[in-house]
Amino acid sequence: MSARVLIVDDEPDIRELLEITLSKMSLATSSADDLATAFEFLERETFNLCLTDMRLPDGDGISLVELIQQKFPDLPVAVITAHGSTEAAIRAMKAGAFDFVSKPVNLQKLRDLVNSALRLSHDPANLTTNNQLPQGSVTIKGKSPAASRLREQIERLARSQAPVFISGESGSGKELAARSIHQQSSRNDAPFLAVNCGAIPAELMESELFGHLKGSFTGADRDKKGLFQAAHGGTLFLDEVADLPLHMQVKLLRVIQEKSVRPVGSQEELPTNVRILSASHKNLLQEIENRNFRQDLYYRINVIELAVPSLRERREDIEELSRSILRKIALENRVETPSLDGEALKLLSAYDFPGNVRELENILQRAAALCEHNLILSEHLDLQNWTTSSPNKMEEERTRSGGSEHAMEKVNVHDNFSLEQHMETIERDIISRTLESTRWNKTAAAKKLGMSFRSLRYRLKKLGLE
Repeated sequence: MSARVLIVDDEPDIRELLEITLSKMSLATSSADDLATAFEFLERETFNLCLTDMRLPDGDGISLVELIQQKFPDLPVAVITAHGSTEAAIRAMKAGAFDFVSKPVNLQKLRDLVNSALRLSHDPANLTTNNQLPQGSVTIKGKSPAASRLREQIERLARSQAPVFISGESGSGKELAARSIHQQSSRNDAPFLAVNCGAIPAELMESELFGHLKGSFTGADRDKKGLFQAAHGGTLFLDEVADLPLHMQVKLLRVIQEKSVRPVGSQEELPTNVRILSASHKNLLQEIENRNFRQDLYYRINVIELAVPSLRERREDIEELSRSILRKIALENRVETPSLDGEALKLLSAYDFPGNVRELENILQRAAALCEHNLILSEHLDLQNWTTSSPNKMEEERTRSGGSEHAMEKVNVHDNFSLEQHMETIERDIISRTLESTRWNKTAAAKKLGMSFRSLRYRLKKLGLE
């Protein structure tokens, strides 16, 4: 049985164009020229998608979006906006619209939108609950109220194509939240690409994001796809988006509005079908006030905001997270999973974790390497020097020392001790902390560590930190 689409538009030419396009996609359509007729259709028939104009004789598209959200929450609805009407598109997506398409309607963009919406409508499993996610999926662990709220918000956001800005402290799991949104969305069979905007040299940023043609600049010996093209049909996660230079913010804004990219050295616009998720540990409103971030870009990437709680706000989850991290460490090293002593767990639960989950992972990785008889005790955690310190003081100390405060610590050698594994753990710890102190700017981290960029890249690959 063909999927059914409700078209709501008072312009006969637009209705006819949409009907012809959708019929060529083997879809059945019903058309309405006002809200009243659309309401009648919705009460009588079952649809898989609704396409509505924003301006209608007896109201606007937002009213229809809100009604569908209330009475038919499983029905995706997309709006048709006037060219350049960014504010209208943002209002519609905040109200719950799946996506939007601008007039004059680009038929390829329309087909992409329809296909994505129908995957969502036909296969509710795309919006599985966390208990039903396929094996290997990324999930937000924890039973605390904060973790539960986060999972619920992610499930709702997965129903939309709206850009989402993910806020939260460093190491709190912003990329994990982005991956979870992608995996529960209708785009889950397409790529998820994450890029740290603060780690790309400014002179290479445009090429990395949008691609380039052979000969467009020195060293461009072949055509290269940018990240927008590589993520086509999927999701692009722009981490530390506040670190984008202002000239790149202008270009990114245009790509989001026009849904097309222009590779460096090309005069041709290439359509792109990518959902944008972004994140930063910085306060973007403060960055706007300081004139470091464009206000118009802020409103385009922050259609919906998702706040990821710090580990301090979900202390009840520390035990579950710790056991999960230790299982992962054991699997990677092909050893038995270490256990946490009761006192060690109490110490972890009382700790403030300025580095959040990422810091918990580092602490447990080091403790697992140092413990004897596969039992992690309080002394293996080495938290006594930090528990009473403020987060700022801790961060200052780590930055000053380059993360090497544990490197020369006395180590207990036991029967199953592996010097190579222990040194690798120390190296991983130092490099991770140095990268955190430079906000994952690899060039700055390499300089701080006294090695070449190539050497750092080799070590990151070897240690699984890329």
